[in-house]
Amino acid sequence: MSQVTETDFGSKAVITAPLSLECEESDSNYRAPNIIQRILSLLSNVRPGSDLTRLQLPPQFNIPKSQLQCYGESVYSIGFDMLKKCTEEKTSLNRFVSVVAWSISTVRPLPFGVAPYNPILGETHHVSRGTLNVLLEQVSHHPPVTALQATDEKENIEMTWCQSPIPRCHVTGTHIETEVIGKRQLKFIDKNETYTMNSPKLVIRFLPVPGVDWLGNVNVRCQETGLEAELSYRGNSFLPRPSIYRSIKGKIFLSSTSETVYEINGHWDRTVMAKDVSTGKTTIIYNAKEELSGLKTPIVKDSKAVLASESTVVWSEVSRAILQKSWEKAREPKSCIEEKQREIARERKSKDDDWAPKYFMVSHTKENGWDCLPINKLVPTAPILVND
Repeated sequence: MSQVTETDFGSKAVITAPLSLECEESDSNYRAPNIIQRILSLLSNVRPGSDLTRLQLPPQFNIPKSQLQCYGESVYSIGFDMLKKCTEEKTSLNRFVSVVAWSISTVRPLPFGVAPYNPILGETHHVSRGTLNVLLEQVSHHPPVTALQATDEKENIEMTWCQSPIPRCHVTGTHIETEVIGKRQLKFIDKNETYTMNSPKLVIRFLPVPGVDWLGNVNVRCQETGLEAELSYRGNSFLPRPSIYRSIKGKIFLSSTSETVYEINGHWDRTVMAKDVSTGKTTIIYNAKEELSGLKTPIVKDSKAVLASESTVVWSEVSRAILQKSWEKAREPKSCIEEKQREIARERKSKDDDWAPKYFMVSHTKENGWDCLPINKLVPTAPILVND
């Protein structure tokens, strides 16, 4: 057996299958514990007079991956290279329709009652698929802010995300709503086109039927072409209605005249169609079953090039124990990671030492919120790959 060196972090990495349409079955080794087990494990950590704001979720409530991985997967884990298809379209209108379809593909289903790990400050995730290289970094912990840069030099694609999830418990206690603050930007350099878009809200509903859904309005816009899309993600409000559940309704129009070009209808976990209002012709622009099924799990290609800050390394002990359903074994390293995070924060505060991200320049204003600019123009090839 070969000896593992101190810099051979890749050998420690634990990489689980990406979230797919069958999210509960997305990894053959992972099954979410029974909901009753999860609730009992949570209650076992609550004591009379305890500060609930400092309550740590037991590992039974975690899927074996970080939120950074979930964001990254929505870009590099897909059944077909939709971004390449976008750039190959001959007209700006067809490219815009393809970008709308791609933005829908970034929405993935999540199992109820479990969540990814909250990334620690400075945590990174670096994965390549073909010529697309994707890099994420956690640039703030309180509030949580994640920055993403992806580049494809061959296809002339650049992408930057800067987003922060803000959870709010509804006054009635029936659901928790997480608004993903920030913008996503996609550039086709050789086409001189820049697309900006936002994310729908993630809603965890407890009553009347427990579930997780994406809801709210999404706007996609290309300033250079004047094309814009308004999409409404809808779900059940009280009684189950299959026609409404996980549905999308919207339009693509010209910003200058508000003239509708396409009407958008469908379901983001099934198919989405675009109807040309001038001809009445309807075309399927997105098929979730084709794009989000049978997704391949990334593999470590260059073990010694994996960073200590890599998500799959940072949380490896916790993930390995969760996959084994060894909850006490998972609790200890999870608590150690979280306590070390707080200890470093206290030490930094005592020294009045400002932490700076390694890969992004970060700014924040009350008017515009968070902004994350990549320090390097191109993302290098990653030591973790998705094989096509």
